Amino acid sequence: MNDPQKIFTIFEKTEISEPALFSPSDTTKKIDHFPEICISTFSESIIQKFASLDNTTKIAELHTANGAIPIYKIRYKDTDIAFCLSMVGAPACVAEFEEIIAMGAKKFVLFGSCGVLDDEKVADNIIIPVSAVRDEGTSYHYIAPSPEIAADTHAVQVLENVLENCGYLYVKGKTWTSDAIYRETMPMIRERRQDGCIVVEMECASMLAVAKYRHIPFIQFLYGADNLSSDIWEIRDLSLYGLSHAEKYMVLAFECGLAL
Repeated sequence: MNDPQKIFTIFEKTEISEPALFSPSDTTKKIDHFPEICISTFSESIIQKFASLDNTTKIAELHTANGAIPIYKIRYKDTDIAFCLSMVGAPACVAEFEEIIAMGAKKFVLFGSCGVLDDEKVADNIIIPVSAVRDEGTSYHYIAPSPEIAADTHAVQVLENVLENCGYLYVKGKTWTSDAIYRETMPMIRERRQDGCIVVEMECASMLAVAKYRHIPFIQFLYGADNLSSDIWEIRDLSLYGLSHAEKYMVLAFECGLAL
């Protein structure tokens, strides 16, 4: 019998609780002819840049207490591809992912910036996360507790192939998914570097978990922004929000979607 004084949280349970009281399909309507491929990023500047193109149309909206999030459709290499802005932070990002699946998406590509923990390894490479340390809470609602979650090997190979075909340098490595951007403490940074993490971000572990739970092919790639690999924080490209390489990142994401 369970100790009545003990509260068993999701971090201590060995199995995922089922069933859910309600699902994304209860809150989000399926959209006819919704593109199978959906691309998302955290940079509003990148989304706005592509939303303004002549061959882009708005096809839907996600509604939140923070306001509406437009979903757009673009024609790329004779294929309709949806794209939209992702909310920052695992809970919001995952909820949006769930609702986009409910609308009809069957493949998902996510990209965004990250903090660099190993400047020597990352340098100017695009980062392929092969696994993520689960230092957040959302993933534990989808996958039983474990220190890390591995990326799908097929998705990693697809991403590698696309980067090689497009001629971009990349590095594969472990990412640290954290819930608290302002609590990336010096001791924790050193610990995660010792664990083999080369970058830090806020969504990857959770997104890998929900993709596995929902059986959705999923690719995520990262690009370095601020540097946390020394005793002094360097903001670097974080202030640019990825806009200087917007076309490159979006085209890579489109290619990944087609290759999934």
